[in-house]
Amino acid sequence: MNKLKLPRLTISAPHRSSGKSTITIGLCAAFTEMGLKVQPFKKGPDFIDPMWHEAATGRQSHNLDFYMLGEDIIRQSFQRHASDADISIIEGNMGLYDGLDMAGSDSTAGLARLLKSPVVLVVDCSGMTRGIAPLVKGFESFEPETGVRAVILNKVKGARHERKLRDAIERYCDAVVVGALPHEDEMGIAMRHLGLVPVREDRGLSPVVEAMRKVIKDGVDLDRVLDMARGAEPLDPVVVPDMTINPPVVRIGMAMDSAFTFYYPENLEALRAAGAELVPFSPMSDSKLPVVDALYIGGGFPEVHMEALEKNESMRADIKRRIEDGMPVYAECGGLMYLCRAISWEGRTCGMVGALPCGIKMSKRPAGHGYVKLKATGAGNWPAFGDTIKAHEFHHSSVVELENGTFAFEMLRGKGVDAEHDGLTYKNVLAAYAHIHSLGTPDWAPVFVSFIRKACYSYKPG
Repeated sequence: MNKLKLPRLTISAPHRSSGKSTITIGLCAAFTEMGLKVQPFKKGPDFIDPMWHEAATGRQSHNLDFYMLGEDIIRQSFQRHASDADISIIEGNMGLYDGLDMAGSDSTAGLARLLKSPVVLVVDCSGMTRGIAPLVKGFESFEPETGVRAVILNKVKGARHERKLRDAIERYCDAVVVGALPHEDEMGIAMRHLGLVPVREDRGLSPVVEAMRKVIKDGVDLDRVLDMARGAEPLDPVVVPDMTINPPVVRIGMAMDSAFTFYYPENLEALRAAGAELVPFSPMSDSKLPVVDALYIGGGFPEVHMEALEKNESMRADIKRRIEDGMPVYAECGGLMYLCRAISWEGRTCGMVGALPCGIKMSKRPAGHGYVKLKATGAGNWPAFGDTIKAHEFHHSSVVELENGTFAFEMLRGKGVDAEHDGLTYKNVLAAYAHIHSLGTPDWAPVFVSFIRKACYSYKPG
């Protein structure tokens, strides 16, 4: 088979908070404005950065995660989505060489090596001149097969500072400087306790993408970056499984508004392939549920919008009544929070659906953050998606005042609800802090749809 020439770049940095998200979004927007088809990817399980990628490119961004997916599925997903693009831009996570594995197999560098993708290193140059040379040289030589090809200088204080930085890299390093960006606030991106604000949550943030594009266009040699991407080594093709969309046999209401935005696109695609019609609804603004057989309530920031959620009493009452009637509901993180009695945050408490026998208390520090491993307990009405499941959690909330909780999962790794269990069940509800990715848990969507059909729930308009 002929090798695939797929232009691509990996954007990384020596450490967190170097500006790689800002620069990735700006590059995506700048190349899109040039008329190129830009396919974005995000290394790791993050939901928020991919939303910004989509806003910048008009194309859905996809997660490439070693823990949940594995190398073979990463190759398949990358090839599938990059095949019709003019350039693919992969945003790394953490620092270039950081990861769970001390040998670095699951780092951004590991991903770059797997996909043979040239690396552009974003360096925060605050308080640095000649010292940038040993830093860049070290990243070049630590694992030379990673392929650190270029550097973008971030937070540069004027022309004199930039000249010193460029001279040092040119004298001591092989990587070339392809851009320099001024020292200024992150171009207006609002920050919050889980990182960047989801652009789907606040459509007023769209002009921020344009600001990023302009800064990148002014400060980065886009032609040189594009040439570097086009020079990436051709890849050996892999067999990509066909995705057949079956005629719908069930209707699933999907919570989608400013409070609930965290959904892996592959999960929605897998549900459709399994025979589900997805019907969006807003827990914040719709007065009642649409005509559906089940609900899928994903993650997000319900605490930020808890007054609006509480105010919509008719929706909360409708959901609770449907749950009592036996409607199947699958909820993740923010969805779990919404189904509880109330959310308490910053001295305020707002009532939620009240289907689950507990409350939610927010904290400033994460209550659970990182990869999780779940083992099915067999408890509750939902069938298992597999004996063990690899997933992800990131929540600043904790379940409090839990009464007689029944759990679908035992925690083999991670925090979950009580550091030992996750997946609260009640009637036909399954609500967990864990975010499951369907590519890593392929039984998830077929089991979901099959359970809806076997539940024999009949929607009764109220």
